[in-house]
Amino acid sequence: MNNNNNNNNNNNNNQNENQIENQIENANQIENQIENENENQIKNLQKKITKNLIEDYSNLLNGNSFKNFSIFVENKSNSFEFKVHKSILSTRSPFFNEFLKEENEINQISLEEFNKKEMESILKYIYHGNISFENQENLFQLFQISIYFKLDLLKKILQKKISNSINYSNFFQFFFQNRNLKLNEIEMKCFELINQNFSKIKNNENLFNLTEEEIIKFIQFKQEKKENFQFDFFQFLMEWTQKRNERLKRKKEKERENEKKRLFHSFFSLFDKDSISKEDFDKLKQFDSFPNSFVIDIQNQVIQNKDKEIENKDKEIENKEKEIENKDKEIEAKNKEIEEKWKKEVEELKYKFELIELEKIFSDSEIIKDNEYVKKLQEWINDDDFFSKMKKGFSAKRDGFDCKKWHNICGDKGKTLVIIKTKDNFIFGGFTEVGFSSNPSKWSENNVSWGKITDANAFIFSLRNDKGDRKPEKLKVKKGQEKEALRNSYENYGPIFGAGCDLQLSSNLQPGYTNFGDSYTLPNGVIYQTALSKSYLAGSYDKWVVDELETYFI
Repeated sequence: MNNNNNNNNNNNNNQNENQIENQIENANQIENQIENENENQIKNLQKKITKNLIEDYSNLLNGNSFKNFSIFVENKSNSFEFKVHKSILSTRSPFFNEFLKEENEINQISLEEFNKKEMESILKYIYHGNISFENQENLFQLFQISIYFKLDLLKKILQKKISNSINYSNFFQFFFQNRNLKLNEIEMKCFELINQNFSKIKNNENLFNLTEEEIIKFIQFKQEKKENFQFDFFQFLMEWTQKRNERLKRKKEKERENEKKRLFHSFFSLFDKDSISKEDFDKLKQFDSFPNSFVIDIQNQVIQNKDKEIENKDKEIENKEKEIENKDKEIEAKNKEIEEKWKKEVEELKYKFELIELEKIFSDSEIIKDNEYVKKLQEWINDDDFFSKMKKGFSAKRDGFDCKKWHNICGDKGKTLVIIKTKDNFIFGGFTEVGFSSNPSKWSENNVSWGKITDANAFIFSLRNDKGDRKPEKLKVKKGQEKEALRNSYENYGPIFGAGCDLQLSSNLQPGYTNFGDSYTLPNGVIYQTALSKSYLAGSYDKWVVDELETYFI
């Protein structure tokens, strides 16, 4: 009984343990399932993130935002511009990283050797890692670009793609395209296809275009595979060698023909001369005959040489004429330069002479020290004879301030020039062609009436005022006032210009007054009987003091 109970208990325990194990296993399965689902969800999320990232970078490439660099491809006449981001280029391509570090101020690059389609593919790869292989013909070009931009991963991808794309229909094309790149994997793949299909392609012209180096490599390839060489391969080698020799022969013949033509041209270019170089002549003798085309060429060459020689002669004559013309112009310019220099020197000498002459005219004057004043007086009086013969007859400082003395010395002298300088540095005076009379008994004659003297050419002048800012002026006797140009008063006054005493000196040759404007014209803007008219000549009406009075006559 007890044994039965024990057995029952054991059975129950076993059942319980099995149930627990099953539950644990189920729990583990559920846990694994949940974990797998989570991993799948994470993977899906990662795929989605990757997809979104690719889309974002595609949008960045295709959009216009923040682009700060330009890549120009193809030639200048047909260039295309790609606008891109410096940061992405420098991050993804070691080439651009180095270039932009060195040339950080440059915002563009020109890559004429690449075309638009290839650059589009490369930029897609740079931006989001994808590249399309729609056209197998540009795989090698893409590979070259990947080398240029130092895109190592893309190089591996393209090399694998090229290798996988090689088949019976295109292996020659791929083989020849690989000549520049010399990718061993591609070359071996092509050799494999050549080897497998040799019996079919042994007469293919492409096979005969293999170089000597490539055939040696192919032989080594077969030897490494420990394959026996069939008769058709040896036959191919014989034919390849023969064709190669024919090509070399054609090349040599072409070179020989070119040399022949060169020598002919060399000979006939010297046709008008008596000699030809011995070296060329010896070479010429080795040719047996010459094609007619060469003879025609030579005849044409001779004619052309003649024409060219005539043309050169004409040009030489033309150049000589131009040279003579230029020489004439040069001489003319030199003569002109000498003439101008001579004129300048003459003018300078003339000016110096004039200065000397001017200085001579008033060499003993205490008043006239400025040659410009001399010129003005010469211009106004306009009488060279007067200036050449005149002398300073009276000087107040020398002869005394006495009007009787002045009349005795200066009377009856005809043309007379009176120059006055005041203590205030005013310089003025007058000129008469008639002169003053020293004999009162003559005053009743025709030209003198009540002390008045007629002189149509008399004038008063102003050379300098106290400030020196008034230009010299000649002030003529008024029309209708010619009979009152001068006055005489032997005992009481010195020289008087104008019946109304436009300019008057008293008995001691000091001022009476300047009633300027009565008989003589006033300067523009100056009105008679005003303070300005009365003070115009001497600075005041009757307060000025004579520093020196000089009188010149013949």
